Amino acid sequence: MALSASLILAGTAVGLLVLYASDVAVAMSSDSDYGFLPLDHMQRGIGLGGPALILPIIAFFISRKEPSKGLGTLIIISGILIIIGGIVVLVNPAPAAESSDRDPMASMVMMLVPAAIQLALGGIKIVKS
Repeated sequence: MALSASLILAGTAVGLLVLYASDVAVAMSSDSDYGFLPLDHMQRGIGLGGPALILPIIAFFISRKEPSKGLGTLIIISGILIIIGGIVVLVNPAPAAESSDRDPMASMVMMLVPAAIQLALGGIKIVKS
């Protein structure tokens, strides 16, 4: 039961990250700040990115005693997607971000720490399976 819930949480996180990335891609290819979802970059980050950072970590701890290579793989995929997204945002910042006083490196660090934790937890889950 706990493993099923964990797989659902980790799968949801991967789905949110794919949705986030596709919405950002649409927003970057258009003139507006919005993608196909009616969310600006802050709402998108809080609504889609925040849960995607937290859900795989919760999934690991819910099923920490149950072996599952599939769950470990999903957690690692989530961490890799976060790192890829952070690199893309760092290399190609949005025009609105260039005019603001927001530090892109600070944002990158705030994404890399949970992503590194996810990669480590996914590796632990796979090794213990």
